Amino acid sequence: MQASDTIMALSSGALPAGVAVIRLSGPKVRAAVEFISGKLPSPRTMALRHIGSAQRLDHGLVVFFPAPHSFTGEDCAELHVHGSAATVKAVLAELHEHGLRLAEAGEFTRRAFENGKLDLLEVEGLGDLINADTEGQRAQALARYDGQLTRKVEQWHDLLLDLRAEIEARLDFSDEGDVGDDLPPSWHAQLTQLENELGSALASVNSGRIVREGIRVALAGAPNAGKSSLLNALAKSDIAIVSDEAGTTRDVREVPLDIGGQLFIILDLAGLRDTDSRAEAEGVRRAEASIASADIVLWLVAPDVEDVPRPTINGHLLVASTKADLQTASTEDLAISVQSGQGLDALLKRLRDLGQHMVGSEPSLISHERDRLALSDAINRLSEVQRSLQDWELAAESLRGASAALERLIGRMDAEKVLDRLFSSFCIGK
Repeated sequence: MQASDTIMALSSGALPAGVAVIRLSGPKVRAAVEFISGKLPSPRTMALRHIGSAQRLDHGLVVFFPAPHSFTGEDCAELHVHGSAATVKAVLAELHEHGLRLAEAGEFTRRAFENGKLDLLEVEGLGDLINADTEGQRAQALARYDGQLTRKVEQWHDLLLDLRAEIEARLDFSDEGDVGDDLPPSWHAQLTQLENELGSALASVNSGRIVREGIRVALAGAPNAGKSSLLNALAKSDIAIVSDEAGTTRDVREVPLDIGGQLFIILDLAGLRDTDSRAEAEGVRRAEASIASADIVLWLVAPDVEDVPRPTINGHLLVASTKADLQTASTEDLAISVQSGQGLDALLKRLRDLGQHMVGSEPSLISHERDRLALSDAINRLSEVQRSLQDWELAAESLRGASAALERLIGRMDAEKVLDRLFSSFCIGK
């Protein structure tokens, strides 16, 4: 990967399609556009052009974005051509002959980062936005991509600089008469304010995580309590095998569902019971682990199946009586029947309400494991400051460590450690 290369890629969806967008970026873009489509269009203005140098390959729209006012900060262009595989292949081949190469995964966005068009938080937001499946994921990713977290981190960083200035003034100018031995009351108030803000942000990491990764709902209970049947009913598909034979489900099956704009991951688990089968026993062990880590446990009881003791449950517990068509009354939270559809809408509403309570009304900006680690480090450093105020050098070093944690979060330090992993998850052409 060379920054001096001019790169190209199909940036639109899979072919065939109505329109295919071929994106270019790098120092040879102007010459490449003139080579393949004639006169360079006015900046940021689409122009209809014949596409092809020696022979006409297609006709389509051409748009040019001069540096530095482009996505990557370099000269960029887009060719909007007809979306056939043959057309795209021919255009890319001709551009390759002119010295362009195919982009690697995420290379356009990496150039935007390296040229200062995006910081690391905004890059992660863009990646989340590309992968968003639900309205909740879209809103959260867009807030991060728009720089809301970046602005908040910069505010924290500026406050840290003010705190450091007071300490370092006492280190560098301790013999000056206008530098007192004691820190002003406002300094302590600012430090407390910063600790509280960082603590509040860190506390929101779980709600941000479940928006990105989904709320995990474990369908749990005894064998034949109706877990797989309920999964099929919720997914509106015969995903799971349903049988009267106990122990049919032996592994954890995950099915994503969009409920009210929020991603839910429904887990179909093995029924809990003692068994001599090693394969089924392993399924029970995995089921118990999934129940312990689930955000919501939907415990199912059936009128024709004896209930079993519940294992460790750390998430929200919701108890539902299945096979409601076989009984006239239920003392559980919900009564459902996959045969008649009774209670399914009520169940979805309960899940949606629980999900909204868990994620809150506003998108959480703290949603990545990297966020949690950086904020935890910064908070620990501020705690060190409180304990070391009798030694200005130690206090200043702790404040510098807190600043470094925030700089790593935004990508100003140690960015290379996360770039390769991050951009490998991007699609070609982005």
